[in-house]
Amino acid sequence: MTTTSIAACLGGDFAAQALHRDYRHFPAAVDVSGLMTWDDLNKLLATHRMEPPRMRLHRDGTQLPPGDYTEPVTTRRHTIWRRLQPAELHARLADGASLVLDSADEMHRPLAHLAEDIERTLRTRVQINLYASWTAKEGFGVHWDDHDTIVVQLDGSKHWHLYGTTRPHPLHHDIESPAQPPAEPVADLVLHAGDVLYVPRGLWHAVAADQGARSLHVTCGLQTHTPVNLLAWVGEQLLTHQEWRRDLPLLAAPEKQAQALHGLRKLLAEQLDDPKLITRYTRAMDGRAPGRMVPSLPYADAVPADGDLRVRLTTARAVLEIGDDAVFLDAAGSTYEFAPAAEAVLRPLVDGQSVALATLAAAAGLDVASVADLVQELVAGQAAVVGSMP
Repeated sequence: MTTTSIAACLGGDFAAQALHRDYRHFPAAVDVSGLMTWDDLNKLLATHRMEPPRMRLHRDGTQLPPGDYTEPVTTRRHTIWRRLQPAELHARLADGASLVLDSADEMHRPLAHLAEDIERTLRTRVQINLYASWTAKEGFGVHWDDHDTIVVQLDGSKHWHLYGTTRPHPLHHDIESPAQPPAEPVADLVLHAGDVLYVPRGLWHAVAADQGARSLHVTCGLQTHTPVNLLAWVGEQLLTHQEWRRDLPLLAAPEKQAQALHGLRKLLAEQLDDPKLITRYTRAMDGRAPGRMVPSLPYADAVPADGDLRVRLTTARAVLEIGDDAVFLDAAGSTYEFAPAAEAVLRPLVDGQSVALATLAAAAGLDVASVADLVQELVAGQAAVVGSMP
């Protein structure tokens, strides 16, 4: 795992000066040993059915047909899946294709740790995609992404040309596309193992393994939050008002329609006048974040009172609030209320730790059985997972 967290390497001024604004390059920022190796990648490809587009190849801006490196297999139940052909895969990669593996954080726990480290700091969902390249041919050409990205170079080197932005903050579903990129790059960077690069959405860029070395890197894509998302959430809150639930007067006279709009405008303005509205929205999104769901087998019926059993939360964005007579946890879409003694149990879990039940019991002054009951409630709500090394 990384010995220095990505959040730490970004620096204290990152949110104020760079986030959503400008690229940042952090040379030799993290120790990537054990994060994802070539052996790890081989194991994933060999033991998972990587149906396209989960795993795919790109060359010169075009996705290669899956038939170029997989073969269809029909099971006796008449389902069809595609079996990877390593020799054909090697040939395509040697000929300039780049390998892409989406959501690698869902399959490899060290990458999940990396994603959760960023989520805990930047308060948004992170999806990690993996890219492997062997030649100077570009997999995607000059392009832009509709989300901010934190790039971590794992092995070898990758050449990045950054061309600037021609439409500020473009969206996936937008009313127009960005204009063509500038002819000359604003930055010419070569990333080596341990380097980190932040690329805001809309920044045109092109990437190639043209340094005479193979390349393995991951991109940590940040879920975008815009005023569109904020207003959608505000609309949910306003459903408590019948005016917000009432049918629009589509066939009414203009004065009746104006009257209806006046009432809606007043309710919406009351929400937007709250200076803590974005804070409320952020907290709500944190509590809803589903995290990375993991079963707790073999404990299908209940979490046993086993002090050596370890527990961690499935989400990095749980919200813990301390009241006068109770503690409240919002995690993975559910709200939990516990007695004040539960704070000592929940605090290390919210901080991202994996802790033995006996350790939590000792910290809270409770018996292991009581802690197991509390954890069972979280497991039932998909907010926690237990195991020998969860």
